Amino acid sequence: MTQYIITGTDFSDAFDRRMEAREQHLEGARKFKAEGKLLFAGAFLNDAGKMAGSTMVLQFEQEAELHAWLESEPYILHKVWETIDVKEIKIPTL
Repeated sequence: MTQYIITGTDFSDAFDRRMEAREQHLEGARKFKAEGKLLFAGAFLNDAGKMAGSTMVLQFEQEAELHAWLESEPYILHKVWETIDVKEIKIPTL
């Protein structure tokens, strides 16, 4: 398994689109959690305390799964995330 940390930062005007796409996004996260692909996720907040982006730690058997997810992620399709940063990470066994 390869682990990735994904950070999506919202467009400044994306709050309503985020709320509209949120249940679809959470459905995908729940599915990934049940499959053992989602290790951690959370929204980060702006100075006003509103959600302004997301961080997810995901793991996939193949890189193609990562790309398939990126092509179907509701926050990407609904233009919530303005920038998306994907980094491969290594989570140590403790």
